[in-house]
Amino acid sequence: MMSKYQFLESYRFKNGMTVKNRIVMAPMTTMSSFHDGQVTNDEVAYYAARAGGPGMIITGVANVSESGKGFEGELSVTDDRFIPGLAKVAAAIKQDGTKAILQIFHAGRMSNSSILRGKQAVSASAIAAARAGAEVPRELTETEILTIIDEFGQATRRAIAAGFDGVELHGANTYLLQQFVSPHSNRRTDRWGGSFEKRLAFPLAVIAKVKGIIAEAAKEPFVLGYRFSPEEFETPGIRFSDTLAFVKKVKSELDYLHISLGHVWRTPMNDQSNQLPVVTSIKEAIGELPLIGVGSLETPEEVEKVLAQGVEFAALGRELIREPKWVQKVIRHDQSSIRYKISPSDFDELTIPRAMQHYLQTSFREVIHLSTDETTESNAYLKEVAPMEGYEKKL
Repeated sequence: MMSKYQFLESYRFKNGMTVKNRIVMAPMTTMSSFHDGQVTNDEVAYYAARAGGPGMIITGVANVSESGKGFEGELSVTDDRFIPGLAKVAAAIKQDGTKAILQIFHAGRMSNSSILRGKQAVSASAIAAARAGAEVPRELTETEILTIIDEFGQATRRAIAAGFDGVELHGANTYLLQQFVSPHSNRRTDRWGGSFEKRLAFPLAVIAKVKGIIAEAAKEPFVLGYRFSPEEFETPGIRFSDTLAFVKKVKSELDYLHISLGHVWRTPMNDQSNQLPVVTSIKEAIGELPLIGVGSLETPEEVEKVLAQGVEFAALGRELIREPKWVQKVIRHDQSSIRYKISPSDFDELTIPRAMQHYLQTSFREVIHLSTDETTESNAYLKEVAPMEGYEKKL
Protein backbone atom coordinates (compact mmCIF):
# COMPACT_ATOMS: atom_id res chain seq x y z
CA MET A 1 0.00 0.00 0.00
CA MET A 2 1.42 3.36 -1.04
CA SER A 3 1.73 6.25 1.39
CA LYS A 4 -0.32 9.43 1.09
CA TYR A 5 2.75 11.58 0.53
CA GLN A 6 2.73 13.87 -2.52
CA PHE A 7 6.46 13.29 -3.03
CA LEU A 8 5.71 9.69 -4.04
CA GLU A 9 3.72 10.83 -7.06
CA SER A 10 5.33 10.60 -10.51
CA TYR A 11 6.34 13.58 -12.64
CA ARG A 12 6.47 13.93 -16.43
CA PHE A 13 9.00 16.36 -17.93
CA LYS A 14 8.12 18.41 -21.00
CA ASN A 15 10.36 16.18 -23.14
CA GLY A 16 8.32 13.11 -22.15
CA MET A 17 10.61 11.55 -19.54
CA THR A 18 8.64 10.31 -16.54
CA VAL A 19 10.18 10.12 -13.08
CA LYS A 20 8.52 7.69 -10.70
CA ASN A 21 8.59 10.02 -7.66
CA ARG A 22 9.72 13.49 -6.59
CA ILE A 23 12.71 12.43 -4.46
CA VAL A 24 16.15 13.22 -5.87
CA MET A 25 19.46 12.06 -4.46
CA ALA A 26 21.53 15.22 -4.38
CA PRO A 27 24.95 15.27 -6.06
CA MET A 28 27.58 14.57 -3.43
CA THR A 29 31.32 14.29 -3.56
CA THR A 30 32.59 10.76 -2.92
CA MET A 31 36.28 11.55 -3.64
CA SER A 32 36.57 7.90 -4.64
CA SER A 33 37.50 7.82 -8.33
CA PHE A 34 40.95 6.72 -9.43
CA HIS A 35 43.67 9.36 -9.83
CA ASP A 36 42.79 9.79 -13.52
CA GLY A 37 39.02 10.02 -12.99
CA GLN A 38 38.16 6.41 -13.78
CA VAL A 39 35.20 4.92 -11.91
CA THR A 40 36.01 2.59 -9.01
CA ASN A 41 34.01 -0.42 -7.82
CA ASP A 42 33.46 1.44 -4.53
CA GLU A 43 31.57 4.17 -6.38
CA VAL A 44 29.43 1.70 -8.30
CA ALA A 45 28.51 -0.06 -5.05
CA TYR A 46 27.74 3.23 -3.32
CA TYR A 47 25.24 4.27 -5.99
CA ALA A 48 23.76 0.78 -6.30
CA ALA A 49 22.99 0.74 -2.57
CA ARG A 50 21.00 3.98 -2.89
CA ALA A 51 19.26 3.20 -6.18
CA GLY A 52 15.73 1.99 -6.71
CA GLY A 53 14.12 4.37 -4.23
CA PRO A 54 14.64 7.94 -5.48
CA GLY A 55 13.05 9.06 -8.73
CA MET A 56 16.41 10.48 -9.80
CA ILE A 57 19.99 10.15 -8.61
CA ILE A 58 22.44 12.90 -9.58
CA THR A 59 26.07 11.82 -9.44
CA GLY A 60 28.91 13.77 -7.95
CA VAL A 61 30.61 16.04 -10.47
CA ALA A 62 32.55 14.79 -13.47
CA ASN A 63 35.02 17.22 -15.00
CA VAL A 64 34.68 17.92 -18.73
CA SER A 65 38.21 19.31 -19.30
CA GLU A 66 41.70 18.35 -18.21
CA SER A 67 42.00 21.88 -16.85
CA GLY A 68 38.71 21.51 -15.01
CA LYS A 69 39.60 19.02 -12.28
CA GLY A 70 38.73 20.49 -8.90
CA PHE A 71 39.77 17.87 -6.36
CA GLU A 72 41.36 14.47 -5.99
CA GLY A 73 39.13 11.43 -6.44
CA GLU A 74 36.88 13.25 -8.93
CA LEU A 75 35.04 11.58 -11.80
CA SER A 76 36.13 12.46 -15.32
CA VAL A 77 34.21 12.55 -18.58
CA THR A 78 37.00 14.09 -20.66
CA ASP A 79 37.54 11.15 -23.01
CA ASP A 80 35.68 8.21 -24.55
CA ARG A 81 37.79 5.83 -22.47
CA PHE A 82 35.70 6.82 -19.45
CA ILE A 83 32.42 5.67 -21.03
CA PRO A 84 32.59 2.00 -19.88
CA GLY A 85 33.10 2.97 -16.24
CA LEU A 86 30.40 5.62 -16.36
CA ALA A 87 28.08 3.05 -17.93
CA LYS A 88 28.54 0.90 -14.82
CA VAL A 89 27.47 3.83 -12.64
CA ALA A 90 24.44 4.54 -14.83
CA ALA A 91 23.38 0.89 -14.79
CA ALA A 92 23.79 0.69 -11.01
CA ILE A 93 21.59 3.75 -10.53
CA LYS A 94 18.84 2.67 -12.92
CA GLN A 95 17.49 -0.11 -10.73
CA ASP A 96 13.72 -0.29 -10.39
CA GLY A 97 13.20 2.73 -12.62
CA THR A 98 15.43 5.31 -10.94
CA LYS A 99 16.72 7.87 -13.48
CA ALA A 100 20.48 8.50 -13.68
CA ILE A 101 21.75 12.06 -14.09
CA LEU A 102 25.44 12.84 -14.61
CA GLN A 103 26.53 16.16 -13.14
CA ILE A 104 29.25 17.81 -15.25
CA PHE A 105 31.44 20.82 -14.56
CA HIS A 106 34.68 22.72 -14.85
CA ALA A 107 36.20 23.84 -11.55
CA GLY A 108 37.90 26.94 -12.93
CA ARG A 109 39.71 28.87 -10.21
CA MET A 110 38.40 26.48 -7.54
CA SER A 111 41.35 24.25 -8.36
CA ASN A 112 45.09 24.65 -7.88
CA SER A 113 48.47 23.75 -9.36
CA SER A 114 48.81 20.70 -7.10
CA ILE A 115 45.56 19.12 -8.29
CA LEU A 116 46.39 20.09 -11.89
CA ARG A 117 49.87 18.53 -11.62
CA GLY A 118 51.82 21.75 -11.89
CA LYS A 119 49.55 23.62 -14.28
CA GLN A 120 47.92 26.92 -13.34
CA ALA A 121 44.17 26.94 -12.81
CA VAL A 122 42.09 28.95 -15.28
CA SER A 123 39.08 31.21 -14.97
CA ALA A 124 37.20 34.05 -16.61
CA SER A 125 39.79 36.50 -15.26
CA ALA A 126 43.05 36.38 -13.32
CA ILE A 127 41.38 36.99 -9.96
CA ALA A 128 41.91 34.62 -7.03
CA ALA A 129 38.92 33.26 -5.12
CA ALA A 130 38.23 34.92 -1.77
CA ARG A 131 39.31 31.97 0.34
CA ALA A 132 42.40 30.96 2.27
CA GLY A 133 45.20 29.59 0.10
CA ALA A 134 43.52 30.40 -3.21
CA GLU A 135 45.87 30.71 -6.18
CA VAL A 136 45.57 33.34 -8.89
CA PRO A 137 44.19 31.66 -12.03
CA ARG A 138 45.16 32.37 -15.62
CA GLU A 139 42.58 34.21 -17.74
CA LEU A 140 41.12 31.98 -20.45
CA THR A 141 41.69 32.94 -24.07
CA GLU A 142 38.87 33.17 -26.59
CA THR A 143 40.00 29.89 -28.17
CA GLU A 144 40.11 28.13 -24.79
CA ILE A 145 36.60 29.34 -23.94
CA LEU A 146 35.24 27.92 -27.18
CA THR A 147 37.09 24.66 -26.53
CA ILE A 148 35.55 24.30 -23.06
CA ILE A 149 32.09 24.97 -24.47
CA ASP A 150 32.65 22.13 -26.92
CA GLU A 151 33.98 19.92 -24.11
CA PHE A 152 30.69 20.34 -22.24
CA GLY A 153 28.99 19.12 -25.40
CA GLN A 154 31.30 16.14 -25.79
CA ALA A 155 30.81 15.24 -22.12
CA THR A 156 27.06 15.19 -22.78
CA ARG A 157 27.57 12.91 -25.77
CA ARG A 158 29.52 10.51 -23.55
CA ALA A 159 26.81 10.63 -20.88
CA ILE A 160 24.25 9.62 -23.51
CA ALA A 161 26.52 6.80 -24.72
CA ALA A 162 26.97 5.59 -21.14
CA GLY A 163 23.21 5.26 -20.65
CA PHE A 164 22.45 8.23 -18.43
CA ASP A 165 19.01 9.84 -18.58
CA GLY A 166 20.27 13.41 -18.35
CA VAL A 167 23.06 15.78 -17.42
CA GLU A 168 23.13 18.54 -14.85
CA LEU A 169 25.37 21.54 -15.50
CA HIS A 170 27.03 22.47 -12.23
CA GLY A 171 26.81 26.23 -12.33
CA ALA A 172 26.88 26.57 -8.54
CA ASN A 173 29.35 26.52 -5.64
CA THR A 174 31.64 29.09 -7.32
CA TYR A 175 32.74 26.80 -10.19
CA LEU A 176 33.55 28.02 -13.72
CA LEU A 177 30.01 28.53 -15.02
CA GLN A 178 29.30 30.72 -11.99
CA GLN A 179 32.70 32.40 -12.31
CA PHE A 180 31.69 33.81 -15.68
CA VAL A 181 28.42 35.16 -14.27
CA SER A 182 30.09 36.74 -11.24
CA PRO A 183 31.43 40.32 -11.35
CA HIS A 184 34.04 39.23 -8.81
CA SER A 185 35.68 36.55 -10.94
CA ASN A 186 34.80 37.97 -14.37
CA ARG A 187 36.50 41.31 -15.09
CA ARG A 188 36.70 40.77 -18.86
CA THR A 189 35.98 43.51 -21.38
CA ASP A 190 35.36 41.32 -24.43
CA ARG A 191 32.14 39.55 -25.47
CA TRP A 192 32.42 37.21 -22.46
CA GLY A 193 32.36 39.89 -19.75
CA GLY A 194 31.52 43.41 -18.69
CA SER A 195 27.77 43.92 -18.49
CA PHE A 196 25.46 41.43 -16.78
CA GLU A 197 24.21 40.27 -20.18
CA LYS A 198 27.75 39.63 -21.43
CA ARG A 199 28.64 37.72 -18.26
CA LEU A 200 25.78 35.34 -19.12
CA ALA A 201 27.25 34.59 -22.55
CA PHE A 202 29.35 31.63 -21.41
CA PRO A 203 26.65 29.66 -19.53
CA LEU A 204 24.17 30.40 -22.32
CA ALA A 205 26.64 29.10 -24.89
CA VAL A 206 27.23 25.95 -22.84
CA ILE A 207 23.49 25.36 -22.52
CA ALA A 208 23.03 25.83 -26.28
CA LYS A 209 25.88 23.44 -27.09
CA VAL A 210 24.56 20.75 -24.73
CA LYS A 211 21.03 21.11 -26.10
CA GLY A 212 22.37 20.65 -29.61
CA ILE A 213 24.21 17.46 -28.67
CA ILE A 214 21.10 16.09 -26.96
CA ALA A 215 19.03 16.78 -30.07
CA GLU A 216 21.61 14.99 -32.24
CA ALA A 217 22.59 12.03 -30.08
CA ALA A 218 19.78 11.13 -27.67
CA LYS A 219 17.37 8.46 -28.93
CA GLU A 220 15.27 8.55 -25.74
CA PRO A 221 14.10 11.52 -23.65
CA PHE A 222 17.19 13.04 -22.03
CA VAL A 223 16.90 15.93 -19.56
CA LEU A 224 19.10 18.98 -19.12
CA GLY A 225 19.28 20.50 -15.67
CA TYR A 226 21.25 23.41 -14.22
CA ARG A 227 22.38 23.84 -10.63
CA PHE A 228 23.02 27.36 -9.36
CA SER A 229 23.93 29.24 -6.20
CA PRO A 230 21.50 32.05 -5.36
CA GLU A 231 24.08 34.63 -4.27
CA GLU A 232 27.72 35.32 -3.56
CA PHE A 233 29.32 36.93 -0.54
CA GLU A 234 32.21 38.76 -2.18
CA THR A 235 32.02 42.42 -3.19
CA PRO A 236 31.45 42.73 -6.05
CA GLY A 237 29.52 39.50 -6.38
CA ILE A 238 26.30 37.90 -7.56
CA ARG A 239 23.31 39.21 -5.64
CA PHE A 240 19.91 37.57 -5.40
CA SER A 241 18.38 40.06 -7.84
CA ASP A 242 20.99 38.95 -10.41
CA THR A 243 20.00 35.34 -9.89
CA LEU A 244 16.32 36.11 -10.38
CA ALA A 245 17.21 37.76 -13.69
CA PHE A 246 19.43 34.80 -14.64
CA VAL A 247 16.81 32.11 -14.00
CA LYS A 248 14.21 34.05 -15.97
CA LYS A 249 16.70 34.20 -18.85
CA VAL A 250 17.46 30.45 -18.91
CA LYS A 251 14.16 28.91 -17.86
CA SER A 252 12.94 28.26 -21.40
CA GLU A 253 16.17 26.43 -22.30
CA LEU A 254 16.19 23.83 -19.51
CA ASP A 255 14.23 20.86 -18.23
CA TYR A 256 14.79 21.76 -14.57
CA LEU A 257 16.66 24.07 -12.20
CA HIS A 258 18.36 22.96 -9.00
CA ILE A 259 19.21 25.35 -6.15
CA SER A 260 22.39 24.80 -4.14
CA LEU A 261 21.64 25.59 -0.50
CA GLY A 262 22.71 24.16 2.84
CA HIS A 263 19.16 24.68 4.14
CA VAL A 264 16.10 24.68 1.93
CA TRP A 265 14.33 27.50 3.84
CA ARG A 266 17.25 29.92 3.92
CA THR A 267 16.45 33.54 3.08
CA PRO A 268 18.77 35.87 1.11
CA MET A 269 21.88 36.48 3.20
CA ASN A 270 22.95 39.77 1.61
CA ASP A 271 19.55 41.38 2.15
CA GLN A 272 18.34 40.83 5.68
CA SER A 273 15.15 42.76 4.95
CA ASN A 274 14.03 39.99 2.56
CA GLN A 275 12.61 37.21 4.71
CA LEU A 276 10.99 35.27 1.87
CA PRO A 277 12.76 31.90 1.41
CA VAL A 278 15.01 31.78 -1.63
CA VAL A 279 13.25 28.68 -2.92
CA THR A 280 9.89 30.47 -2.87
CA SER A 281 11.17 33.48 -4.81
CA ILE A 282 12.90 31.28 -7.39
CA LYS A 283 9.76 29.22 -7.93
CA GLU A 284 7.72 32.36 -8.51
CA ALA A 285 10.30 33.57 -11.05
CA ILE A 286 10.48 30.40 -13.15
CA GLY A 287 6.80 29.49 -13.24
CA GLU A 288 6.16 26.00 -14.61
CA LEU A 289 9.81 24.99 -14.99
CA PRO A 290 10.49 22.18 -12.48
CA LEU A 291 12.60 23.15 -9.49
CA ILE A 292 14.64 20.95 -7.15
CA GLY A 293 14.76 22.21 -3.59
CA VAL A 294 17.55 20.95 -1.34
CA GLY A 295 19.15 21.51 2.04
CA SER A 296 18.93 19.77 5.43
CA LEU A 297 15.86 17.71 4.53
CA GLU A 298 15.54 14.58 6.65
CA THR A 299 11.99 13.51 7.50
CA PRO A 300 9.04 12.77 5.18
CA GLU A 301 7.18 15.66 6.76
CA GLU A 302 9.99 18.10 5.94
CA VAL A 303 10.06 16.90 2.34
CA GLU A 304 6.29 17.17 2.02
CA LYS A 305 6.41 20.77 3.23
CA VAL A 306 8.71 21.67 0.31
CA LEU A 307 6.35 20.20 -2.27
CA ALA A 308 3.41 21.92 -0.59
CA GLN A 309 5.04 25.23 -1.60
CA GLY A 310 4.79 24.28 -5.28
CA VAL A 311 8.36 22.97 -5.65
CA GLU A 312 8.31 19.87 -7.87
CA PHE A 313 11.27 17.91 -6.44
CA ALA A 314 13.06 17.58 -3.10
CA ALA A 315 16.69 16.46 -2.99
CA LEU A 316 18.11 14.47 -0.09
CA GLY A 317 21.85 14.43 0.39
CA ARG A 318 23.23 13.59 3.81
CA GLU A 319 20.04 11.74 4.70
CA LEU A 320 20.53 9.24 1.85
CA ILE A 321 24.08 8.66 3.05
CA ARG A 322 22.70 7.71 6.46
CA GLU A 323 19.63 5.88 5.12
CA PRO A 324 20.02 4.40 1.61
CA LYS A 325 16.50 2.91 1.75
CA TRP A 326 14.72 6.10 2.88
CA VAL A 327 12.17 6.04 0.04
CA GLN A 328 11.49 2.30 0.30
CA LYS A 329 10.89 2.58 4.03
CA VAL A 330 8.42 5.44 3.52
CA ILE A 331 6.55 3.42 0.90
CA ARG A 332 6.36 0.43 3.28
CA HIS A 333 5.14 2.60 6.18
CA ASP A 334 8.35 1.75 7.99
CA GLN A 335 9.40 5.29 8.85
CA SER A 336 10.22 4.34 12.43
CA SER A 337 13.28 2.43 11.18
CA ILE A 338 14.74 5.33 9.18
CA ARG A 339 18.24 6.27 10.37
CA TYR A 340 18.65 9.93 11.29
CA LYS A 341 22.05 9.24 12.84
CA ILE A 342 24.87 7.14 11.52
CA SER A 343 27.50 5.11 13.33
CA PRO A 344 31.05 5.08 11.98
CA SER A 345 30.91 1.32 12.65
CA ASP A 346 28.25 1.05 9.90
CA PHE A 347 30.12 2.96 7.20
CA ASP A 348 31.32 -0.17 5.42
CA GLU A 349 27.94 -1.88 5.70
CA LEU A 350 26.37 1.20 4.09
CA THR A 351 28.87 0.96 1.20
CA ILE A 352 30.33 4.38 1.90
CA PRO A 353 33.73 4.55 0.16
CA ARG A 354 36.72 4.93 2.46
CA ALA A 355 37.75 8.32 1.08
CA MET A 356 34.21 9.58 1.64
CA GLN A 357 34.22 8.17 5.18
CA HIS A 358 37.16 10.40 6.03
CA TYR A 359 35.40 13.40 4.48
CA LEU A 360 32.28 12.75 6.58
CA GLN A 361 34.28 12.53 9.78
CA THR A 362 36.19 15.76 9.12
CA SER A 363 34.62 18.44 6.91
CA PHE A 364 31.04 17.22 7.40
CA ARG A 365 31.26 15.86 10.93
CA GLU A 366 29.22 18.74 12.28
CA VAL A 367 26.14 17.90 10.22
CA ILE A 368 26.29 14.21 9.30
CA HIS A 369 24.80 13.28 12.73
CA LEU A 370 27.31 10.70 13.96
CA SER A 371 25.86 8.57 16.75
CA THR A 372 29.17 8.87 18.59
CA ASP A 373 28.86 12.67 18.80
CA GLU A 374 26.41 14.96 20.47
CA THR A 375 23.32 15.63 18.36
CA THR A 376 23.92 18.47 15.93
CA GLU A 377 21.26 21.01 15.16
CA SER A 378 19.54 20.16 11.87
CA ASN A 379 19.04 23.87 11.14
CA ALA A 380 22.77 24.63 11.26
CA TYR A 381 22.74 26.13 7.76
CA LEU A 382 19.50 28.08 8.05
CA LYS A 383 21.36 31.31 8.78
CA GLU A 384 24.85 30.61 7.47
CA VAL A 385 26.61 29.24 4.41
CA ALA A 386 27.34 25.52 4.17
CA PRO A 387 30.82 24.23 3.22
CA MET A 388 29.40 22.42 0.16
CA GLU A 389 28.40 25.82 -1.27
CA GLY A 390 32.04 26.67 -2.00
CA TYR A 391 32.69 29.23 0.74
CA GLU A 392 34.43 29.31 4.06
CA LYS A 393 31.96 28.66 6.87
CA LYS A 394 32.58 32.04 8.52
CA LEU A 395 32.60 34.95 6.10
